[in-house]
Amino acid sequence: MTEINTPKEMQAVLMNGVGGSDVLEIGKVDVPQPGVGEVLIKVHAAGVNRPDVIQRKGAYPPPPGASPLLGLEVSGEVVGLGEGVGNHALGDLVCALTPGGGYAEYCLAPASHVLPIPAGLTMVEAAALPETFFTVWSNLFDRLGLKSGEKFLVHGGSSGIGTTAIQLAKAFGAEVFTTVGSAEKAQAVRELGADYAINYREADFVKEILNITDKQGVDVILDMVGGDYVEKNWIVAAIEGRICQIATLNGPSENVNFSRLMMKRLTHTGSTLRPRTVEFKAHIAEDLHKKVWPLLENARVKVVLDQVFDMVNVKNAHDRMEASNHIGKIVLKVT
Repeated sequence: MTEINTPKEMQAVLMNGVGGSDVLEIGKVDVPQPGVGEVLIKVHAAGVNRPDVIQRKGAYPPPPGASPLLGLEVSGEVVGLGEGVGNHALGDLVCALTPGGGYAEYCLAPASHVLPIPAGLTMVEAAALPETFFTVWSNLFDRLGLKSGEKFLVHGGSSGIGTTAIQLAKAFGAEVFTTVGSAEKAQAVRELGADYAINYREADFVKEILNITDKQGVDVILDMVGGDYVEKNWIVAAIEGRICQIATLNGPSENVNFSRLMMKRLTHTGSTLRPRTVEFKAHIAEDLHKKVWPLLENARVKVVLDQVFDMVNVKNAHDRMEASNHIGKIVLKVT
C-alpha cells in the first residue's frame, strides 16, 4: 500500500439508528485503509442521493463488505493506493462511484470506479456526477438501448437522474419528454433540452403524450415513480416500447392490466446499481470516460446543482431531498 500521510481518525456522518434526518450526526471513526484494487480518497465533496435517504430509513442496506456510512459518490484527491492499483497516482484529482462511505473526510473506492475530473468542472460539480451518470448510462443506453431519433420519456425530470437523462438523451439524438411538478421545474428542464415538459399536477401526462405523438406513444421510458405509473407507462408506450424501472417512490403496483404488455409487445425491465459487481460498474466507467466525459468538457452536457450544504448541515440536505423541491443535484461540501 502506498499513501500520503493521513490521520488515524476522521469526521463522518453517522446514523444514530434509523428514521428521519434527526438520526444523522457528525462523529469520529477510523480512516479506512485501501485493500487490493482500492484507492483512498480525501473527500472534498459528496453527492446526496435518494438511496441515501432510503438507507437512512433502514430500507437499503449496503452490500456485504461495503462501508456502513452513507454516500455513494465523491470527489477529491487520491491519497492512498492499494495493492495492484496502477492506473491512478497519489495526488490525482478524481471523482468516484463508491459502495458507501462518501459522507466522510476519507473514502474508499474500487480503482476501476474512479475517474478523472472532467476539465473545467469544480470539485463540487464533479461530486454530483458518478451516481446519476453511472445509473443513467447503464439503464438508458446499455439496458434500454436508446437510439437517435427515438422518443424518450423520463419521469421526475428535475431530479438528479432526470436532469442527467434529459441531457444525455438529447445529446445522443432522442426526442425528450418529461414530467415535472411545477412551472419552475418545467422551465428548467426545457432549458436543459427537454422537448416537452408536462406538469403532472395540472395535466394528465398520458393524454398529453398520446396527443403530441398522434397516439403513437414513446419508444423508451425511464421511471423511478412506480405505483400507478406502471400501467400509465404501458398505455403511453409505443408498440415494442422499452421501459426500465429504477425506483418505486410511489410504492408497489397493483391490479395492472397485463394485456397491455402483451398486445404492445412491451419490454419492462428493472435494475439497481449498488449490488452489481465491481467488473460491471468498471465497464460503465470506461464508457462514461470515453463517450460522456468529452460532452461534459465541451459543455454539451452540464452538471445541474441545486444546493450545496456543509457536511455539518447534512440533516438540511436530506430534508431538501425528501421535500422534492430540488432541481438537479444536492451536494455536501466535506473539505
